[in-house]
Amino acid sequence: MNHTSPLHTSALHSLPLLARGKVRDNYAVGDDRILMVASDRISAFDVIMGEPIPGKGALLTQMALWWFKQLGDIVPNHLTGDAPESVVAPDEMAQVAGRAMLVQRLQPIPVEAVVRGYLAGSGWKEYQDSQSVCGVVLPAGLNNASKLPQPIYTPAAKAAVGEHDENITFERTVEMIGADLAGRIRDTSLRLYERAAALAFTKGIIIADTKFEFGLDGAGQLVLMDEVLTPDSSRYWPADSYQEGVNPPSFDKQYLRDWLEQAQIDGKPWNKKSPAPTLPAEVIANTAMRYQQALEQLLA
Repeated sequence: MNHTSPLHTSALHSLPLLARGKVRDNYAVGDDRILMVASDRISAFDVIMGEPIPGKGALLTQMALWWFKQLGDIVPNHLTGDAPESVVAPDEMAQVAGRAMLVQRLQPIPVEAVVRGYLAGSGWKEYQDSQSVCGVVLPAGLNNASKLPQPIYTPAAKAAVGEHDENITFERTVEMIGADLAGRIRDTSLRLYERAAALAFTKGIIIADTKFEFGLDGAGQLVLMDEVLTPDSSRYWPADSYQEGVNPPSFDKQYLRDWLEQAQIDGKPWNKKSPAPTLPAEVIANTAMRYQQALEQLLA
């Protein structure tokens, strides 16, 4: 990991702030570009932790850039190719170096494009109740962490920061954005996932599920945006310890979530609302280590 000091929240004075997400701070660069700065913040259960995870922002950025390169022939992405350092003041370089992307400003589409190749998390819960996930009917007899017969597209409606994204059916996305665009997003997302999952598997990583975000450019072309295929937006499992029926140990935030499930504030279990419990140094270090491991294995 890089050894610059962790950045919980960026504070650029040379550009207007557009929005702060759970991890990224977005700044306007003119009216056609955005500087996306990946902070070292981490969120779990839609609550942002008070302590940063050192090196996380740079690592996510490096990983997203690598994936954009692998997938560029399937769909265009929002990278402009310009250096992020070229649009900030000299005294702000340290806040953007290695952790920022300078991207096209797009018209965002309010659909989270989720693809699942395995049954996990909320998908497994839903399957137990209804033998389906987001309206997609699945065969009987699947277990927790089962590989699905083929990947399924299970979109969600984007929520405001602090709210939970809401799982919706494909039919609902057709109502929201029209049949043509809904279909293009579904087909593109499945192709992206299939390529990424096959590539990751050769590196000993299972990508159980992931979510993509898309926007439209001025010409109405579909463009892949935000970050892509990092452990923040995907479930990464080590292939060598994968076993159907049990929750695989993951490279992503699951370790932090598991710790938080046991955490207490003032002697009571944490209620999963802000403020979050204070993360001990050991939890911060172990979380950082899992992100690092995912990157090293992927780029090896």
